[in-house]
Amino acid sequence: MIDDSTGLMTIGELARTTGLTVRTIRYWSDEGALPPVTRSAGGYRLYDAASVARLELIRTLRELGLGLDAVRRVLAGETTVAQVAAAHVSALDAQISALRVTRAVLSTVARRGSTAEEMTLMNKLARLSATERRRIIEDFMAEVFEGIDTADPDIRTRLRFAAADLPDDPTPEQVDAWVELAELIQDPEFRATMRRMIEFNAADRGPDVPTGSSLWFVSRLVRVAGEALSEDVAPHSPRAADILRELIGDADPAVVRERLTAVTNVRLARYRELSAIVNGVEPPSAYEEQFGWVVAALDARTGS
Repeated sequence: MIDDSTGLMTIGELARTTGLTVRTIRYWSDEGALPPVTRSAGGYRLYDAASVARLELIRTLRELGLGLDAVRRVLAGETTVAQVAAAHVSALDAQISALRVTRAVLSTVARRGSTAEEMTLMNKLARLSATERRRIIEDFMAEVFEGIDTADPDIRTRLRFAAADLPDDPTPEQVDAWVELAELIQDPEFRATMRRMIEFNAADRGPDVPTGSSLWFVSRLVRVAGEALSEDVAPHSPRAADILRELIGDADPAVVRERLTAVTNVRLARYRELSAIVNGVEPPSAYEEQFGWVVAALDARTGS
């Protein structure tokens, strides 16, 4: 009811005016966010029109998720709504990021049918700090390149980019891909496969070979094999033998085949795919048909 002699409202009238419960208003009042203007002779709290506006602000801030401490500081003039909102945005961003990680882990667990142990590992990997994630990448790079000084520098650059860290605001798909990528690059068998590929690259590479030659060869292989496929050149035909000779020169076909097989490893292809997702770029083409044609042509030359 309204106190007719003063124009002040009781807590019940304030509740009816704002649509809030008496219990909520009393709690906020007890916490110091909405102190009464005065009290009646009977000890009842009384509020004025300014209290209604103050109560609406409290309700808005609370609905936006701000704690009562922040609300009190705004009402006391110790900080501004804009400053509190900016701080709250940062807090929400952190919560959203954490929820994305949780969602990614759970979706991966559901998709894989993972055990409790696997789920624990995935959760640990997903929640690593940026420093810890970089340490995993650096350890991977160090092991696969240790003692191999003649590998094409372009390979090292591309491999480091492929193993890049999560962005600051990753999508659930990127978190999911990072978890799988982190598992992959810590797998000793995969590291051995990657190192073997680097060793093949460095085996016959002299000091005068320009950077990027490896990529140039792959690009040429894809183009030449693509043309052969479009012309329906059979891998065992004399024409294929001529094309292969132009492509690899006097190199031993058996050696070339072994190296191409290393490059086209299924797990390496998955590594590239996951890396593209983490980096937010389109997954590269595996050029399976082109590499398959060249391998078949090599097999025809070596009698495999």
